[in-house]
Amino acid sequence: MQKNGYKPISDYAVIGNLRTAALVGTDGSIDWCCFPYLDRTSVFAALLDARRGGRFRVSVPGIERGRQWYVENTNILKTEFSGDAGTLVVTDLMPLSGDIEGRAGSFAPPELYRILECNRGSVEAAVEWSPRFDYARGMTGVSRIPRGWLATDGRDDMTLFGLEGAGEIEEEEGGHTLRAEIPMQEGDRCVLIARWGTEDLTYVPDRAESVEEETTEVWRTWAHRNGAARAEEWAGGLLPLLVRSELALKLLTNTATGAIAAAPTTSLPEDIGGVRNWDYRFSWIRDSAMTAQALIALGHEKEAIELLAWMERVSEMHAGEGPGLRLMYSIHGWTDLDEEELPHLEGYRGSRPVRIGNEAATQLQLEIYGELLNTAYELVRRGYKLPEKEMAFLSRVADEACTLWKEPDHGIWEIRGEQRHYVYSKVMLWVALDRAVHLADRYGLRGNRDRWVRGAAALRQQILEQGYDAEAGAFVQSYGSKDLDAVNLRIALLEFLPFDDERIQGTIDATIEGLMENDLVYRYRVDDGLPGEEGAFGLCTFWLIDCLALSGRIEEARSLFERMANRANHAGLYPEQFDPATGEFLGNFPQAFTHIGLVNSALYLAYAEGRPIPGHSLIGTPEHRAELETRRIGEVLH
Repeated sequence: MQKNGYKPISDYAVIGNLRTAALVGTDGSIDWCCFPYLDRTSVFAALLDARRGGRFRVSVPGIERGRQWYVENTNILKTEFSGDAGTLVVTDLMPLSGDIEGRAGSFAPPELYRILECNRGSVEAAVEWSPRFDYARGMTGVSRIPRGWLATDGRDDMTLFGLEGAGEIEEEEGGHTLRAEIPMQEGDRCVLIARWGTEDLTYVPDRAESVEEETTEVWRTWAHRNGAARAEEWAGGLLPLLVRSELALKLLTNTATGAIAAAPTTSLPEDIGGVRNWDYRFSWIRDSAMTAQALIALGHEKEAIELLAWMERVSEMHAGEGPGLRLMYSIHGWTDLDEEELPHLEGYRGSRPVRIGNEAATQLQLEIYGELLNTAYELVRRGYKLPEKEMAFLSRVADEACTLWKEPDHGIWEIRGEQRHYVYSKVMLWVALDRAVHLADRYGLRGNRDRWVRGAAALRQQILEQGYDAEAGAFVQSYGSKDLDAVNLRIALLEFLPFDDERIQGTIDATIEGLMENDLVYRYRVDDGLPGEEGAFGLCTFWLIDCLALSGRIEEARSLFERMANRANHAGLYPEQFDPATGEFLGNFPQAFTHIGLVNSALYLAYAEGRPIPGHSLIGTPEHRAELETRRIGEVLH
């Protein structure tokens, strides 16, 4: 149900072409899209201002909500409007051709195809097209051109073909809106093409069928080549959700660089009506590393390798710009992510301010050192030989971890307050040094190994002495505090301590007791300097499932996982956060982090239940620790 012109976030699905993406509502409205890349300015932004943001809607009058689904194993979307008089099916896609395994092998014109088909009876399709360029900061004019329409604000242009001259222009807030009615009988087909720019003014509707077939084949080939579609032996009934997560992660990947955006949207609120609204259309080193691990689990090692190469490339390029590695970049590797507020937009359901850019880009976050080296370790133990340049970079990363481990930072959650000694940041610095030692001992990483060993030992002692609170019976958020933080569930997953350690089990139980509500886990429940309260975090809930599974608490893990699986929306997509009281989606959408969590939890649960796991032993399992110990003993004997 819409509220003041806004649909629930869960009412959307996403399409894309490895350059940009668009959110399509169950009412047939494209309410968010940036062209030509997802981190450029918006052309449709009704998601953030229902009156002036702009949209591209195809619907049937009198039918508020259609049935929506993806074409199997693709990112092509169908929305069906069925009434007494007839049925209209709208197929939405962004054309894509070539080989999308890895990067730079595909071609995608900056176009949106909306294919309308009357499958039964007769319908009148209603079209509303109101581009609003540059986040609706200017005025848009719409005028006729041969066989179509042109929208422009004097700087940017977009064309629409397929209405064959039908339509009327209306004056509305922000500029012109084109409206048209298309009478259709059973068997009729209409192809609408919205295209960025004016370089191509051709319209060949007969190509639509081949474009759809080609785009279908591209997505299916990628999904089936190495991906989750081949994981039925261990995935079982979870296969459809894993395939959807796999395709969502690929959709968020930029084909030119291999970088993966955290989400395709900005400013969807963590607190409806509040100020917790951030721009997630960038690539976080942290998110990228975790995404690489999920892709490896799904068999997409090429994407994971290229993602690591991108992380190395941009991190090395900008390493001299200040202390510590940068925590995020644009999907093209830019560092100019200055945060700006857009006061002319009212925000989703009145959630102000709308922000573009992200001030957190300048924060010091030390956990990314561990993420980089952990991902490198995951790759090389699977047989990938890192180039010498990347190995040298990783050695420098380990050295810098030794230098910075005594420093405070802003922590993984980018809390906009004073820096603290966050426990998880210290654990990840330990991970960086631990993995550097493994890489040196087994895979030829050159560097000051003895310094790394000493640093890891000192960090471990400090974490155990200052990061664990005996009274709370758990690891805490930062040194000297008693506050819980769900990210500490990862301490055992990263093998800092084994799962049977009482401090780990205490942390799990304390998280359930203090941070979980209605089967959803909050990141933390402390004052972070912002008004309002955020929702529960999808990824943290999946981390709890991982910990329960590897602790032998398999029934608890399975039960919680099934409830999380059921929280996906009609299209199999997840947000960043949930309202525990209502289940409502919160935060930017769809969120890579949550889909990463789903994949990894499915894998850990399958392992715990004794199903065959593909590939190497999982980090966090006794088999992986035994593998390391066996190699260590063999080296001593040798």
